[in-house]
Amino acid sequence: MMRIVVIALFIVFTSCKESARSELERWVAQAQNVEIIRDDFGVPHIYGKTDADAVFGLLYAQCEDDFNRVEQNYIWATGRLAEVEGEEALYSDLRAHLFMTEAEAKENYENSPPWLQKLCDAFADGINYYLHTHPEVQPKLLDRFEPWMPMYFSEGSIGGDIERIRTSKIKAFYESGMEVPELELLQQQKEAEMAEPQGSNGIAISGDLTQTGNAMLLINPHTSFYFRGEVHVVSEEGLNAYGAVTWGQFFVYQGFNEKTGWMHTSTYTDVMDEFKETIVKNNGKLYYQYGEELRPVDSTRVVLKYRTAEGLKEKTFPTYRTHHGPITHAVDDQWTASAMMWAPVKALEQSYIRTKQDGYSGFREMMDIRTNSSNNTVYADAEGNIAYFHGNFVPKRDTIFDYSQPVDGSDPQTDWQGLHTVEENILVFNPQNGWIQNCNSTPYTSALQYSPKKADYPYYMSRDQENFRGIHAIGLLTDRSGYTLDSLIQLAHDPYLPAFEALLPGLVKAYDQLDRTKELGAPIELLRNWDYRTSLSSVAMTLAHFYGMRSYEKAQRPMGLNGMELVDHWGTTSPDNEKLTLFKETIAQLEADFGTWKIPWGEVNRYQRLTGAIVQEFSDDKPSLPVGFASGTWGALAAYGARYTTPGAKKIYGTRGNSFVAAVEFGDKVRAKTILAGGQSGDPASPHFDDQIQKYLDVEWKDAAYYREDVLERAAETYRPGKRKESRG
Repeated sequence: MMRIVVIALFIVFTSCKESARSELERWVAQAQNVEIIRDDFGVPHIYGKTDADAVFGLLYAQCEDDFNRVEQNYIWATGRLAEVEGEEALYSDLRAHLFMTEAEAKENYENSPPWLQKLCDAFADGINYYLHTHPEVQPKLLDRFEPWMPMYFSEGSIGGDIERIRTSKIKAFYESGMEVPELELLQQQKEAEMAEPQGSNGIAISGDLTQTGNAMLLINPHTSFYFRGEVHVVSEEGLNAYGAVTWGQFFVYQGFNEKTGWMHTSTYTDVMDEFKETIVKNNGKLYYQYGEELRPVDSTRVVLKYRTAEGLKEKTFPTYRTHHGPITHAVDDQWTASAMMWAPVKALEQSYIRTKQDGYSGFREMMDIRTNSSNNTVYADAEGNIAYFHGNFVPKRDTIFDYSQPVDGSDPQTDWQGLHTVEENILVFNPQNGWIQNCNSTPYTSALQYSPKKADYPYYMSRDQENFRGIHAIGLLTDRSGYTLDSLIQLAHDPYLPAFEALLPGLVKAYDQLDRTKELGAPIELLRNWDYRTSLSSVAMTLAHFYGMRSYEKAQRPMGLNGMELVDHWGTTSPDNEKLTLFKETIAQLEADFGTWKIPWGEVNRYQRLTGAIVQEFSDDKPSLPVGFASGTWGALAAYGARYTTPGAKKIYGTRGNSFVAAVEFGDKVRAKTILAGGQSGDPASPHFDDQIQKYLDVEWKDAAYYREDVLERAAETYRPGKRKESRG
């Protein structure tokens, strides 16, 4: 008997070794089909025989640049964050599991078309080969990647729709079955308004307005710094895409090929709804009312692990689902399901197919897949077309219901009734004014008088809500022509801040009328004479920023006002005494923190990156660089702002805004200029950790090497995955 067991174990051991050997042999063979050329800024240009080879090389190169971020994105997406960060992350993990389990992700992979499976295989193989060839790299959690993992990307961007569901609501429901207290919700809303805005700018320019007669595209996402790397990925199967890729994704998310360019901005389209369910218990089982019938609630249990000082522990959650979606929280003491686009296979297909289109016809056909749910798309191409797609996944609803609020899930009439076609969605194509802009603002001003008309669409297609970046962009674009790539880049950095033109005159008027605060005379005069333009040397910019932020923090907030309306209120009808009190507090804060209120903007607004950590720790005592840009809150197109800080740090250290940015011109050949905040690498020891930051700050963008002859001319390193780099200078 013992002899049989030994033989069996030997067979298993031998089989495992053979399997590992065959896998390694497969990786080595595929690596021979891949060439990586790093240019003088460390941007990887990946060439593969097939698309799968290119994806293999792309993921290998991403891991070289920042494995930490690749791993972190999948720890989060697959719902295992608490295993690294502890119990506080449990409800982020639970949110991920409510929408898809590992078994469902594997099923989606198995049901994918063969070409997509090959790309998913190459994704996993590229990362795993990197880990095999870099044994010094110690993952925090994921020491092996699987081809089903990309299924957790519901569509292009990391995060996307799922992050709109607050974990605080999930926690309140799954811990006590209750709602988040109203005061807590109000505080969360206030904190969201104070935070640096998320979002992006997209601008497309017709050839009628450019010096060359070629269409141009500004690709200007506003994300966390270092959120995406810059890549160029090419295959012999027609792939030749350049742009920004979120760490761990296998497609260029915002970028261009030789014939087309695409830019995504966060949308105001209503793509998610909440359904209040009527729950009934019968014979110990849960049902929900749907019309005249009772349907069983789908209930399972999820076991999640979380890190503690004593090691990993487990917590079990019951989870519930109706046909509307998972139960995520409670509203008015009713269980509430969250409905959103969740079609991983189709979403991955669309995200990849997008990168290989060679004109408007193919791009428009790709949009018919309709899984680009969280974003709008600004488009330009070599045929001279410019276009704007406001949303892509838009459910049809009965407009007698208000879907901005939770609706009655027991009423079948509230159900989604399929999807709107692309033609039914808000669409702008070659408007006569010659330009299109979207800055996360209303589509009804995207092309001046040639913009879509609100009355032509269901109310849920978009909010008609402008923001200061949109106002700024429209003012810059109107009645302007003769664009070059350089002038488009300068437009994108225009220093005017329209929010302060709305906010500050009321403060100056309050000072003049009350005339009781002579100690404020000097700073008020600076603001009175300011042209509302940011610069390194501007003291007025410092005063305005800190006064504006104090208004967000402490000023009265009339019900129903938000965004521009709120700033307009503070600049006009809010109490004059309140304005002056807040300004006095602003002066006192500056004097306490910096010894004087006369501090130039560049001395307080800084760039600092000292480590490769995802969340940076900042210090006023360590080296940093002055920044003349300003927050998108105030209407800055070249947004530069902070979403978090470090206790003890008094200065502002940027964490989000302009990250990867590109200006692209389409003609007989594509031409582009790009820049990254910091640099391509997340390794402080790399020469490409921060080699772009001074160019970023000086608005001196680098030329993108797109054609192979240009890539070879600027090549600094050439190698195959797993092989030693061959330096070329």
